[in-house]
Amino acid sequence: MEFQKDNTFVSGRIKSISFAVKGALKLISTEHSIMVQFSIGILITIAGFYFNITQTEWLFQTMAIGLVMSIEGLNTAVEKIADFIHPNYDERIGFIKDIAAGAVFFASISAILIGLIIYLPKFL
Repeated sequence: MEFQKDNTFVSGRIKSISFAVKGALKLISTEHSIMVQFSIGILITIAGFYFNITQTEWLFQTMAIGLVMSIEGLNTAVEKIADFIHPNYDERIGFIKDIAAGAVFFASISAILIGLIIYLPKFL
């Protein structure tokens, strides 16, 4: 099957969106780390409704969830590409995968801090 670029604006955007949705569904249905992050995102969203958080808190919470999910998706893509290029263990590939995982770690720590800033006062 040969790739053919769609040069029309509307149908090209619709195809792009359909590829993005298909990719998001693949991530959520096949990758355990994304399943965990997605579940946490749903729980935190429910908590936001329960605690009636402010509009500003919603903005930060939504950005934190989106950031973690996005970086986790990119990490998964890096890992899949690295495994495809070099299926056997290689120290250089391991280094690349560790860096991608480190990016997820930074995003997750930021999200945890945002969650603590939003929800800790509601419990105290």
